Amino acid sequence: MSGKILVVDDEKHIRMLYQEELEGEGYQVVVSDGEDDILPLLEKVSPDVVVLDIKLGGNRSGLDLLQEIRGKDQAIPVILSTAYDSFQHDLKSIAADYYVVKSVDLGELKSKVAQAMAKATAAAS
Repeated sequence: MSGKILVVDDEKHIRMLYQEELEGEGYQVVVSDGEDDILPLLEKVSPDVVVLDIKLGGNRSGLDLLQEIRGKDQAIPVILSTAYDSFQHDLKSIAADYYVVKSVDLGELKSKVAQAMAKATAAAS
C-alpha cells in the first residue's frame, strides 16, 4: 500500500502513534499540530487522505478546518478522529467522509484509512 496521509491532531503522542502505525501500513505520513493554516499546508503536502482531530488546542476546531478543506477541495477524503462520539451528530461533521472514535485499538482507523485511500485512488483515475 502507498499514499500520503496528513494527520492533524494537537496531542503529540497521538500524532506519533498514528504516524508510526500508518507508516507501518506502508503510507507516507505528515503530521501537524493544527496550528498551521490548513489550506497552505494541504497545498504543500498534497495528501491523498486527511485524518483530522475535532478538538484541537486553543480555539481551533477540526470541524472549522473541515469546512475550510471542503471549501477548497470536495474530493479529498477526510476522516474525523475524536475521543467524543457526540460530534458525529454535529451538522458540520457531515462533510467528512468517515468518522472514527479514538481508541487504543487502531484497527478501525486503519480500516477507514484503507477505505479512504481506495476512494482517493478511484477518484484520481
